[in-house]
Amino acid sequence: MGQRGLGEFELLVLLAAARLGPEQAHAVSLAREIEERTGRATRRSAVYITLQRLERKGLVSSRLGDPRPERGGKARRMVTVEPDGDEAIRGARAALARMWDGLDPASARP
Repeated sequence: MGQRGLGEFELLVLLAAARLGPEQAHAVSLAREIEERTGRATRRSAVYITLQRLERKGLVSSRLGDPRPERGGKARRMVTVEPDGDEAIRGARAALARMWDGLDPASARP
């Protein structure tokens, strides 16, 4: 798959899912992780839509987890980063490193 067609928010969701792992990655925890690490307000609905796109691209898969412990608790859709997702993350990192090469990180200018 590589980096082709991977947007900024898709990359953030992939990175959050990779950090949290398949037992902790679900829409609410992904939104929280992105907010905490970037300071960017993140809507769960945006995460859900992005996860659907990533799943169609074969970068993540999802499964229903156990129901939440409270009475009537719903199961969460847990997310796993697939090997193509790992490759996309590595590709994005390498592309960004190549773009930063030769720039002064403090000013983003040579």
